[in-house]
Amino acid sequence: MSAPDFDIQYVAHLARLKLTADEEAKLGSQLTNILGYIAKLKEVDVANVEPTAHAFPLVNVMRADETRPSLPHDEAMRNAPAKAGGLFVVPKIVE
Repeated sequence: MSAPDFDIQYVAHLARLKLTADEEAKLGSQLTNILGYIAKLKEVDVANVEPTAHAFPLVNVMRADETRPSLPHDEAMRNAPAKAGGLFVVPKIVE
């Protein structure tokens, strides 16, 4: 979208904003400047630049996924406020 095609009233309607004439003028000029900067970025040659998701490499620190003994069933159910058939009974939250 270039500056001549820009319709501040349409954008305000999409954002569900009611703007005064002064606000339209101010935001219109600001958004036109933003579109100008975007046009400048489109001129940059990025043919030899690898796409990245993050500016810095991210490394997850996770423990190894290995099987370990779990809590015995009787011990897990010992503090349950309500139980039935060996299961926890919880209040219904979806109707």
